[in-house]
Amino acid sequence: MAETVLEAGNLVKHYPLTRGVVFRKQVGAVKAVDGVDFRLGRGETLGIVGESGCGKSTVAKMLVNLERPTAGSIRYKGEDITRLSGRALKAVRRNIQMVFQDPYTSLNPRMTVGDIIGEPYDIHPEVAPKGDRRRKVQELLDVVGLNPEYINRYPHQFSGGQRQRIGIARGLALRPEVIVADEPVSALDVSVQAQVINLMDRLQSEFDLAYIFIAHDLSIVRHISDRIGVMYLGRIVETGTDTEIYDHPTHPYTQALLSAVPVPDPEARERRERIILSGDVPSPTNIPSGCRFRTRCWKAQERCALEVPALAVPAWFAAGGGPAAHASACHFAAEKHVVP
Repeated sequence: MAETVLEAGNLVKHYPLTRGVVFRKQVGAVKAVDGVDFRLGRGETLGIVGESGCGKSTVAKMLVNLERPTAGSIRYKGEDITRLSGRALKAVRRNIQMVFQDPYTSLNPRMTVGDIIGEPYDIHPEVAPKGDRRRKVQELLDVVGLNPEYINRYPHQFSGGQRQRIGIARGLALRPEVIVADEPVSALDVSVQAQVINLMDRLQSEFDLAYIFIAHDLSIVRHISDRIGVMYLGRIVETGTDTEIYDHPTHPYTQALLSAVPVPDPEARERRERIILSGDVPSPTNIPSGCRFRTRCWKAQERCALEVPALAVPAWFAAGGGPAAHASACHFAAEKHVVP
C-alpha cells in the first residue's frame, strides 16, 4: 500500500440555519457533509461520485481550506491541518492545490495567462525567483499542451478546454503532491473532456501526483480512478476499486447509479435492468433516521429506519475472500452479489 499523503477522519460540515433579525437564533443546520472518511496514497487517484448536492464540492473545499470543517480531521502526512494557521498552514497549502469546475469563472478576466499561472509565486516566492518566473510559466504552458507564446493573452481569448488547461497549469505551479479536481471536465464538450482526462493521466505519472477527482459522470471516474467512493446525502456509502464498484456494486444506490450509465451496445442495453429510484433526495436539513437512503430504496425494511448502517465490508464478502477495501453502508449488501 502506498504511503498515505492525505486522510480525512469523520469529516463534518454543517451550515447553521438561523431565524430572527436582531437576536439570531439557530433553528437547524444544513448537513452538507456528515461524517466522511477516506485515505489517499501517493500517486493514487481517489474518485468521489454522487448526485448534485451530496456534498462532494464541500469536501473539496475543506481539503484546500476554503471551508473550515465543523468537526473531524484532515491529515496531510499525519499532521492535522485543520489545527494549523499562519505560516504553518501556508506551507501545507502549497502541497495541496485545486482545479475548479468552471474554467470560465475560475480565471480572472483582467489578468493575463502569465499573471494567472505565476500568481502562486507571489505567495510562495521561494519556489521561483522573480527573474525566473516567466520561464517557469512558459514551461508550464508547454507541459499542459499550450503554446508558451500565449503568455500575454487573456482568458477570453481561449476555448473552454484551453482555459481548463490554464487552470491545471496554475495548480501545478507550486509542484504540489495532491491536486483536488472538483468536476474538472463537467463544463466541457465530450471530445475535450477526453483530452483533459488524458492530460491529467500523463501529468500524474510525470509529476507523481495524487488526485482527489470529483465528478458525477461514472464513466469518467472509472477511466481515471484507482479507488472510488460513492457519496449520498453527505456520507460515503460504498468504497472500492474501480473494478469492484463497477462490476460488483453492493449498495443499492451504487447499483441505481450504474444502471443509468449509457451503454453503446443495443443488445446489452436491452438486457440490462434499469433501476428507477422513487422520490427525491431528502433535504440535508431533515435527513431520514437510520439509513439515509431508505426513503428511495427498494430493499428498505423496518431495521433501516432504526439502525444507521456502518460503512464496512459485508461478512459474507470477507469470508469468501473478497477485498478488504470494498466496504458498503447497507444492512442488506449481501443480497446482490453472493461470493461462491
